[in-house]
Amino acid sequence: MSDAMSGGALHAPLPCLPAICYSGYRAGQSPGAGVFPSASQIAQDLRLLQAQGWRMLRLYDCGPHARLVLECIEREALDLRVLLGAYLEAEIDNPGCPWGVRHDDATLRANRSRNDAEVARLSELLRRHRKVVVAGAVGNEACVDWTDHLVEPRRVRELLESVRGQVDVPLTVCDNYVPWLGEMGEQLGDAVDFISIHSYPAWEQRPVEQALAHTQADHAAVAQRFPRRQVVITEAGWPSVANDRGIPAHAASEHAQQRYLRELLDWSRACGVPCFVFEAFDEAWKGSEDPREPEKHWGLYDESRLPKRFAAQTAALA
Repeated sequence: MSDAMSGGALHAPLPCLPAICYSGYRAGQSPGAGVFPSASQIAQDLRLLQAQGWRMLRLYDCGPHARLVLECIEREALDLRVLLGAYLEAEIDNPGCPWGVRHDDATLRANRSRNDAEVARLSELLRRHRKVVVAGAVGNEACVDWTDHLVEPRRVRELLESVRGQVDVPLTVCDNYVPWLGEMGEQLGDAVDFISIHSYPAWEQRPVEQALAHTQADHAAVAQRFPRRQVVITEAGWPSVANDRGIPAHAASEHAQQRYLRELLDWSRACGVPCFVFEAFDEAWKGSEDPREPEKHWGLYDESRLPKRFAAQTAALA
């Protein structure tokens, strides 16, 4: 049953603060290789983000990186709050994944056990860092039809409910806006405390002049489907570099990034819609080997922590 039919009260558990997605991997580091940022590198990043006015971070998994972030915020008494995610691996092979990732049965079975363990870590960290973590998320783009880590919505709900039984923080599921309008919305709309959507006008071939209107339409469609749930944008951004694979090279630039994010955040504040900018820093480990791969270039800072146009010209967001 969708929330639109449930008759429940409106929930607005997530504050509307300047919010950004944070993943601190630098040159030679990546979660796949098991090489993580050091505590001092994370502290440098968090001080920089706090100084610029960001007040809420989104973290994607419950591994060593997230633990160091949470410990740093507490140790240094930083004015930062966290939406903490549990990353779910593929439990279903998805032949529809455009980049051709395939999983055999043994891997899928092992992933199911890994997902159980990841969700257990989420529950642990939500309890341990209650003063820092404002909400938890089970899964990231695990239900959208193009994902390489597909998980059935019913299984996501099972995992989410296992967390709910152990913590007292708001819970959500982060995904593209489209699945919320279909089966995923039917399965999960009444199970979450707020809806979390991703909106990427650049990936949908929209020029920057139409980008904000596209994101507004994404948000409005989901909000109409779930009128008694807060709808949060947990990812929205614009790349500064692209290579014509999925995003035209001419559409990606620091100027376009600055325009979209300025318009997006002005609208977000005016309408009281929490919105996490994607993302704080470039991540060279992502995507293909092409240095112009757009997956590597969504940061407001490059991998060396040099500010791009938006970051350099924004003194504070608070």
